[in-house]
Amino acid sequence: MISPSHIKQYDVAGPRYTSYPTADRFVEAFTEDAYIQALAQRRVSRWTQPLSIYVHIPFCESLCFYCACNKIITKQHKKSTEYLRYLSREIDLNIAHLGRGQTVTQLHLGGGSPTFFSDEELTELMTMIRHHFELPITGEYSIEIDPRTVDAQRLAHLAALGFNRLSFGVQDFDEEVQKAVHRIQPAEQVFDLTKAARQLGFNSINVDLIYGLPKQSTESFKRTLDQVVELKPDRVALYAYAHLPERFKPQRRISQYELPSAATKISMLSDAISTLMQAGYIYIGMDHFALPTDALAIAKKQGRLHRNFQGYSTQADSDLIGLGVSSIGRIGATYSQNAKGLAEYYDHIDQGHLPVARGLALSRDDLIRRAVIMAIMCHGELQYESIELSYMIRFNEYFSQELTALKEKEQAGMLTMEQDGFKVTEMGWFFVRAIAMVFDRYLQIDTNRARFSKII
Repeated sequence: MISPSHIKQYDVAGPRYTSYPTADRFVEAFTEDAYIQALAQRRVSRWTQPLSIYVHIPFCESLCFYCACNKIITKQHKKSTEYLRYLSREIDLNIAHLGRGQTVTQLHLGGGSPTFFSDEELTELMTMIRHHFELPITGEYSIEIDPRTVDAQRLAHLAALGFNRLSFGVQDFDEEVQKAVHRIQPAEQVFDLTKAARQLGFNSINVDLIYGLPKQSTESFKRTLDQVVELKPDRVALYAYAHLPERFKPQRRISQYELPSAATKISMLSDAISTLMQAGYIYIGMDHFALPTDALAIAKKQGRLHRNFQGYSTQADSDLIGLGVSSIGRIGATYSQNAKGLAEYYDHIDQGHLPVARGLALSRDDLIRRAVIMAIMCHGELQYESIELSYMIRFNEYFSQELTALKEKEQAGMLTMEQDGFKVTEMGWFFVRAIAMVFDRYLQIDTNRARFSKII
């Protein structure tokens, strides 16, 4: 049972660890040249790691007050036509160093609202990607959907383009909550689209939910959960709302007095876990649930889970090419991020340069700690021997301070420690980010965590 003292002590700000080191550690000293070198190394060495592509489409027609994404609010669809031209040129710049014909096993379109693109523009985008890369029929090709922007006919077009996974942005079915965050979409609309998607044969349908939004209560969110169980998507992504109005201007329209307390958020999360598991979902970890037949649940069972910049993934050690404004990529032992502003992104490409604005070349210590943190976040346990054999260290010596710090978490009931490893408890999953933070060297030397969201 989680006590009020646990909440008070451990509901602190911290990273979500979609990467380690986290993106706030990227530096401008990592330039286009460093990224090009990483691409060239992959090309020359013919690495066998899978290759993923993420395309960021930043446009939305209306503003959701909770949103912390890099987005551009506009109803001028001619902007997407111009953006598509620059995406084409960015792909060409990448191919010049990577080479054509590499196999892509995962493709994800995120935003913003990818369905801001017209059917014709989405067709053009997929055509240019297929022209340069091999997309096997067995790959995972997903797109984020704003239910207000599609109908059954558009879903059929997405299926014809090769997309086999959809993610519907729902957040909450409660009408009062929807009004409070400026995102009105009737539940019937999502149910109809989900039915159409199943009839079209999509392999996996995901629903995004957010707990901790204004006007939410334990009772109202329980009603939303019951509707989700009735909808029965293959996956559910359940995110905690991060209220950071000093960083994200749209959130200033949300009154902090309408936000649920940390204790209420704990109750919402607990209800979600129990409700979804009783409905047959596998708790993947932290913020993801999946039906036993879904690839994500199978990957967890087989020990193949990984975390990337989109959350939990079925493919470990996958290189990632990020396309579009603000996109983040990972090639080998490097991270890179494109320019965050549209004008700067366009300017780089107009000058014939890849739009890399910052990044990071990982040190050996980064790689060791990344392996530890990902094991905690993905599997909820760690065997010291696996790290020792991979990196030729003595775990107890290398992490002596961290193991001492973990004893406090063990006393709090978050994990059980043994001579050869440790395992996160059921209660510890609520605070798994706090456990992972123990191994974050950057947080050890920088205690300013105001830029991160609260754990709960």
